[in-house]
Amino acid sequence: MNTQPLISLEHLYRHYPSGDGFTTVLEDINLTISKGEMVAIVGASGSGKSTLMNILGCLDRPSEGKYRISGRETSDLDSDELAQLRREHFGFIFQRYHLLNELSAVGNVEIPAIYAGQNRENRQEIASGILGRLGLSDKLNYRPGQLSGGQQQRVSIARALINDADIILADEPTGALDKHSGEEVLKILEELHGDGKTIIIVTHDHNVAARAERIIEISDGVIISDKDNTAVGVSSVQDRANGSGVQMIKQRGMAGWRSFADRFNEALLMALRSLSTHGLRTFLTMLGIIIGIASVVCVVALGKGSSEHILKQISDLGTNTLEIYPGRGAGDLDSGRVTTLTTADAHELAKLPYIVAATPAVLTMSTARFGHMEANATLMGVSDQYFLTLGSKLLEGRFFDEQSVLDNALDAVIDESTRKTLFAGWQGSVIGQVVILKNVPVRIIGIIESDRRGFDASEQRLSFYLPYTTIQTRITGTYSLRSITVRVQDDTPMEMAETGVTAFLSQRHGEKDFGIYNADQIRKTITKTTQALSLLVASIAFISLVVGGIGVMNIMLVSVTERINEIGVRMAVGARRSDILQQFLIEAVLVCLIGGMVGIAVALGFGWLFRQFNTPFELAYSPASIIAALVCSSVIGISFGFLPARKASNLDPVACLVRD
Repeated sequence: MNTQPLISLEHLYRHYPSGDGFTTVLEDINLTISKGEMVAIVGASGSGKSTLMNILGCLDRPSEGKYRISGRETSDLDSDELAQLRREHFGFIFQRYHLLNELSAVGNVEIPAIYAGQNRENRQEIASGILGRLGLSDKLNYRPGQLSGGQQQRVSIARALINDADIILADEPTGALDKHSGEEVLKILEELHGDGKTIIIVTHDHNVAARAERIIEISDGVIISDKDNTAVGVSSVQDRANGSGVQMIKQRGMAGWRSFADRFNEALLMALRSLSTHGLRTFLTMLGIIIGIASVVCVVALGKGSSEHILKQISDLGTNTLEIYPGRGAGDLDSGRVTTLTTADAHELAKLPYIVAATPAVLTMSTARFGHMEANATLMGVSDQYFLTLGSKLLEGRFFDEQSVLDNALDAVIDESTRKTLFAGWQGSVIGQVVILKNVPVRIIGIIESDRRGFDASEQRLSFYLPYTTIQTRITGTYSLRSITVRVQDDTPMEMAETGVTAFLSQRHGEKDFGIYNADQIRKTITKTTQALSLLVASIAFISLVVGGIGVMNIMLVSVTERINEIGVRMAVGARRSDILQQFLIEAVLVCLIGGMVGIAVALGFGWLFRQFNTPFELAYSPASIIAALVCSSVIGISFGFLPARKASNLDPVACLVRD
């Protein structure tokens, strides 16, 4: 027969720092308690009885000496192993109940079973059964605030029983109750004693202690008395071990991953309850994240939209074009006297395999008259391929063709801006109307979308496009070219095409007496510039995210302080440090994740509002930027939430419980 005591304390001391030295609260405690005993520890306030109970319940550690449970030395155990002991061997009944206000009666009772890995259906069934046994079957879904003191204490007792604990530790179980409720609680403890539970009551009330079979008195940290009180008429330890009451059945825990998933799910639900309970504080915490995420998403979208708008304009002009002009490069003062760029050059360039079209161009200024209207005009002499080369959009009429170029036709294509200015007030189509250019009458045959290239035209000067042969023979009388515009095949790299054209013309002319403007270089420059600006502004906006993250950390630290009692209760009923860390980390991530989603919604709403003003730019959102924003908000939640969560997980359960 095994005679090993359930609890054994040998030469146990507990010291606390005090100034330059320390204070001894427990001194040379030697004590054994057998399975099935009902023991009362009595003493005046400050005698050390509560400290002894905390050590017995593995909420606190002795400074010196040995404490064994079923022969297992507790000083060799880490925090998670001590938590396991509390889950599997101890049930705590507190004087002030320590129930969580956000949970119902059943929810409070379930907490130890969650950490023990019981599945939801089993633990709810067991919790309801225990509450029913304690006379609370009609109060299962009531919250602590809806229950009387006696009812709350019964919920506390039910919580202590959910994992079928071997040892029930009751700290002043009747101290906050009226006489009737206190008597009911003592009867419940006696029934549990009769079921074979080891009951340890800490009290200063000798009437309560008299209900136990053994009374241990402590004074100034020293056990001064250990009396047998079996005269109260209780049954033997062996009888109680057999038990006659309703026995709890040990439930087998779930597999490791299922247990973790269930604890995670419960932590998530608890986090949502906590956030909803403190709605205003949660919103204010989220506000920094909302503003930061919305700013980053909007800035990135605006930068992307602006870049796309500018690049579209350049693309409309033809980014795969080369413009060849006379002179040895930009800034050449003699470029106006260079006349070696000829129509023959354009024809020969068009024969190159990587060239789609080459159009010569001449340029002159003149006045344009129509009726009583007269204005300055830019006359562009081009070939029939010009409009294809530049991707011009025809709004009305037609382009002139190759025959018009050969015939020196007096046909002109104008842009929309010219039509509005020169034909202001004209009713009907202007196609077929005659305009006088430098005393030469020309007929309007087509209207194109206004050219947006600042280097060719402006809103103040009208634009006319005529066959270049017409300009040379009928207006300027000179055959020199202002430029040659070359369109390169889409699959040919622009740098390669520019190198080839340069080599070809240099060989024809015997020297490099021309310059080349590569439109693709402008596109690349603008792309790099807009990307750099977007990155700069996004970095500035990211600062607000960091500030929001710091706000989350501060609020979570405040939350840890406010909920320190809850942390103590969870630890007392068996929560691991990882469970507490997970609880608060989930809350921080939820705050940032929900804030991030709201921030994205705000950014999308801003984009819709932006479009209502008909601005030339749009906010171009991309799934990648939105996903990045959500990931960023989650990372901030983890990064800035870890410190408060870690602080919560490292708290001393005893310190938490006394700071109620």
